[in-house]
Amino acid sequence: MNQINKNPVRETGKRLYPMLSRINGEHPFKTQVPGGRVEYKARYRKGGKVSFFNYSLAREMGLIPKTHVEQMSPELEKELLETFSLVIINEYDVMNDIKFPENEIHQNTYMATRYLQLQHPDKTGRTSGDGRTIWNGTVRHNGLSWDISSCGTGATKLSPACSINKKFYQTGDPSISYGCGLSEVAEGLETLFFSEVLGNNGLRTERVLAIIEYDKGISINVRANPNLMRPSHFFGHLKQGNYDTLKQVADYYISRQIENKAWEQTTFKSDKDKYFYLAQQVAKCFSETSAKFEDEYIFCWLDWDGDNILMDGGIIDYGSIRQFGLFHREYRFDDVERFSTNILEQRHKARYIAQCFIQIADFLSTKKKKSLSSFKKHAYLDLFDNHFFACKNKNLLQRVGLKKNHQEFLLKEHGKLVEKFRKSFSYFEKARSKKGVYKVADGINRDAVFCMRDILRELPQIYLSRESIIEPEEFIEIIKSSYAKRADLKVTDQRRRQINRFQTLYASLMKHIQKDFQMTRNQILLEITMRSSVINRYERVTGNSITFIVQKVQKVRPKLSADNLYRLSSEFANYQTLDPDKKFIPVPQPIQTPILKGLNSIVRECREGL
Repeated sequence: MNQINKNPVRETGKRLYPMLSRINGEHPFKTQVPGGRVEYKARYRKGGKVSFFNYSLAREMGLIPKTHVEQMSPELEKELLETFSLVIINEYDVMNDIKFPENEIHQNTYMATRYLQLQHPDKTGRTSGDGRTIWNGTVRHNGLSWDISSCGTGATKLSPACSINKKFYQTGDPSISYGCGLSEVAEGLETLFFSEVLGNNGLRTERVLAIIEYDKGISINVRANPNLMRPSHFFGHLKQGNYDTLKQVADYYISRQIENKAWEQTTFKSDKDKYFYLAQQVAKCFSETSAKFEDEYIFCWLDWDGDNILMDGGIIDYGSIRQFGLFHREYRFDDVERFSTNILEQRHKARYIAQCFIQIADFLSTKKKKSLSSFKKHAYLDLFDNHFFACKNKNLLQRVGLKKNHQEFLLKEHGKLVEKFRKSFSYFEKARSKKGVYKVADGINRDAVFCMRDILRELPQIYLSRESIIEPEEFIEIIKSSYAKRADLKVTDQRRRQINRFQTLYASLMKHIQKDFQMTRNQILLEITMRSSVINRYERVTGNSITFIVQKVQKVRPKLSADNLYRLSSEFANYQTLDPDKKFIPVPQPIQTPILKGLNSIVRECREGL
């Protein structure tokens, strides 16, 4: 069979981008977990162009040299298209004996992985998994292995539409939406802008490596992460009681974590120790993740099937991800058949995921599958709970603007004081509008009324100019949001006591730092003022702002080259970096247009929204 020229030899006899040639469908998961994937032949998809390429991520992955200029050349675009412009030859194509030119068919197969999804009637993972995604492969660079997948490469038999309607679909079938196997440029842009911002701010996430665009806004969105495994890759085999495949998945994942040095422990006395160490890591990771989501107001529809989050708590599937400007704790997404979890419930779903991994560890150790309820009092769940609140205490001190050594001192020596301050902070953060629950564009919500970032930013500046605490009326004036109505802002006796308590506890934290680190009051307040102004900046990305940003970028995109889009997304992410210790690296050839100003204006307007 003739194959397409996927590895063109240049006149020099050397590949310009040899690492790209390694992304050819081969992946260790295919051989190590044969029951965990469906394999497809793939063919070259014509008519594509590279609309975005993430040079910084590509350098990190070793796909391009460190010294590579951030400019798309004909040679680079050609190799990116040869590597990623693919469409699978699926069951519909085979059943209908559709012929394709042999020189367009790639030699290796590409896998769609099986994982549990609740929306499938089967509900055990036998029919579910990657419905419009293939795994392109894996590369290793500087001691780190990366997984690469592409969304929009054709309709697989693992989509909900295929399972529900009991038929195979031709790729691009207009009679079905998700089941058609395609994705859109807007989806890629949303993931791009959101993931770069969150990644810059220390959250684990998949990232967009490239967007390959076709006619009518259709695209292939290429994504990368050091490990793209999800809890749901385990849960389907757990539900089915499939010991052998579950063991293969666990062994594969553990091996990758050790290979990437993601875990401190790399040797185990027995398989039992190994599997329970996995469960312990999941408990710690998901307690930390759910605390971070809660404190950063990130809505990630966590559910026990674990199909919309990575094993390390990394964010994927940005179609259902939001970051709220306020603690809108009663927002729920309307998914037609059911409402989603809200932010406060995410912790319980994360804990349930941890409990499932305790069940998995026991099953793999004993070969006997006990009921999930057998592990509801397991020590690792106590670990989850304790670590969750410890993370929340640490997160709040970081939001206050304290340096790491000051945080550690307070947590170690004055933990109860920190706990009291967090509860006082939470009293205002969780305040809700008297308007009650109402419908929003994609679900329901009850508005939060106070912006606590504002008080954390403004309070140290005010204390620098005066010795006394501020009056309750001024406190409320600072934290009130645009959602707050007159009835929400009344200074009741209870609220007055809480305002005084908040300031007293805040002052106590500062005094302990002053005493132990031998700093003056003004020194610590000035330091916190500088740090807090970055951490709690006025303009902060929300889900709504990303939606409007993508709409704006779509309008001006005909004027943006792939390189300009890269620079725009990089500049925007830099502008939204909230780490006061992070060194700002200017983007080469910055966008000198009103576009970036327009995006930042959108962020400002949507700063308190969903």
